[in-house]
Amino acid sequence: MDAVERAQADDHPVSDDLQPFTVLLGQPERAHGPGVDPLRPRAAIRGRSLAQLRVGSQRVDGQRVDDRGRLVRRLEGTVLAGSRVRQGMAVLLWAQPQPNQKPPVLLPPEAAKMAARIGPVSRTSAVANTHAIVRRSDRTDPNDGLGLSVLASRNDLLPTVNGRVRSGRFLSLSTDRLPTVVLGHQAAARLGIPRIVPGQQAPQVIIDQTWFSVIGILDPVPLAEDLDRSVLVGWQTAKQELAFDGHPTVVYVRADEDAMEAVADVLPATVYPQLPGLVQVSRPSDALAAKRAADSTFSALFLGLSGVALLVGGIGVANTMYISVLERRSEIGLRRALGANRRQIRGQFMTESVVLSLLGGVAGTVMGALATVAYVTYQGWPPVIPLTAIAMGTGGATAIGVLAGVYPSVRAARLAPTEALSTA
Repeated sequence: MDAVERAQADDHPVSDDLQPFTVLLGQPERAHGPGVDPLRPRAAIRGRSLAQLRVGSQRVDGQRVDDRGRLVRRLEGTVLAGSRVRQGMAVLLWAQPQPNQKPPVLLPPEAAKMAARIGPVSRTSAVANTHAIVRRSDRTDPNDGLGLSVLASRNDLLPTVNGRVRSGRFLSLSTDRLPTVVLGHQAAARLGIPRIVPGQQAPQVIIDQTWFSVIGILDPVPLAEDLDRSVLVGWQTAKQELAFDGHPTVVYVRADEDAMEAVADVLPATVYPQLPGLVQVSRPSDALAAKRAADSTFSALFLGLSGVALLVGGIGVANTMYISVLERRSEIGLRRALGANRRQIRGQFMTESVVLSLLGGVAGTVMGALATVAYVTYQGWPPVIPLTAIAMGTGGATAIGVLAGVYPSVRAARLAPTEALSTA
């Protein structure tokens, strides 16, 4: 059963605190005697309603993480190999010249550094095809390169493509001018070099007429599969030994997922400003597109559920405030008879509405945040609650309370003193 079916099959009981309510119209029965302030029980009920509203919203967000995360994590693992940059996921794009151009398009040697100036880009690197032929022995056919590519590589390639060394080590500044190479996963298999044994003489391969020592073998690189069939040579070594001209053929760019389209749009003009149309940029994989579609669908679904929860909470608050006005007619009439004007009566009820809404919103947000932290900690996830979400939750509850208190405060201000005292 996939994540969507499990989310539909789960039975999530509704909290016992969130019970149906009835909108009361007309004159209520008197439930309090002389000297009993009817505002206190109503304030407590209203504050509790707002707290329940915020807790319910936080629980919806927690359920969103639970249900959506099951599907999205699987897609993230396929697309991004578990890597993260900043607060969002990082995706890999690469730019290369259009093939079969006469004369061929030559990217500038500093193309990777130029791409690093793009804001959402976190890492860049580059490789270049030297068009050399690699062989295991000088006795094999000099024209048989086993279908492998000899690439000049920057030393920062591995973290950019999220690669790992299976055996040995990767290129570094200490090997930049030495005849050393690192083999991709398939390249090592085709050359018959399964691993690098520490303490023993490093195996060697011949590239053109120069012998190179193999210092490392990579694990498969799912984000750049062409590297699996490549032999990587240091950038300076390729210039010295293989007549490399310094122009990269592929520029790898690692950028935040949310800005992927924006980076792809400006990348050609950044790395080749003369003729950006002659540079092609990789498109997102189908798995990444499916992951983003799932994320968007779940976000819209639970945003709608949160909106319904706010609407229900607003109706409950308006009902409570309306009943409070009806029960306090005698108080309103007495204040009007003593000289209070309509603006003061309206301001009194609006102030009560704002204060009670704020208290209820803060209480509900705190309880919801604690419930969310407890749940994600139980699941073994890192608890991350943005401060903006807490502020927006409290502000949203307060805004709903203010809107719900507008009509009751206006109704209270319109009561005439004689009418209010006669119905007391």
